[in-house]
Amino acid sequence: MTTTRQSSSQHPDLTEPVTSLDHVRGPETAAVTLVEYGDFQCPYCAHAYPVVRELEQRFGGDLRVVFRHNPRAFDHPRAPYAAEAAEAAGEQGRFWEMHDLLFVHQNALEDRDLLGYAKTLGLDLERFGADLSTRRHKARVHADELGGVRSHVISTPTFFINGQRFQDTPDIESLSRAIAAAREAAHSTAH
Repeated sequence: MTTTRQSSSQHPDLTEPVTSLDHVRGPETAAVTLVEYGDFQCPYCAHAYPVVRELEQRFGGDLRVVFRHNPRAFDHPRAPYAAEAAEAAGEQGRFWEMHDLLFVHQNALEDRDLLGYAKTLGLDLERFGADLSTRRHKARVHADELGGVRSHVISTPTFFINGQRFQDTPDIESLSRAIAAAREAAHSTAH
């Protein structure tokens, strides 16, 4: 992942607003929304995963997290299938649990692994397996990708904080500073 800063004209802010179709963790009333475009097979996303979890703990109800798919199939051939598995789990109310398992077990994303995670989560395995074999959620994953294209997402992970592209290294210190600043700005405009 490139960590150099680019001008905002080259890398615009988030063009796709958060909707009811998104996978969201945290309250809708949170002062800060962190949108991540990620890839379950990307090592940089795997490094960012515990950072995001720590941010959720640190900021509590002031932060909501949105995850959008951006599988980079040319580098990570199992990423699209993992994204579709997350969507299949989401249809059974377990998106975030599958999301977490996929990042924790990033090096095990074959079909048998995905089915094993579904079993661990207590999903309807017949339904889950049918969803994977028919690629039922491919269009949903592709819709996230197209939204990323419109926001000029070219690498993963790419983060947006309250709609503005985060252009620094996605480590705990820099993301915490940016989220704290966004929270402060949101609170000052609310008063």
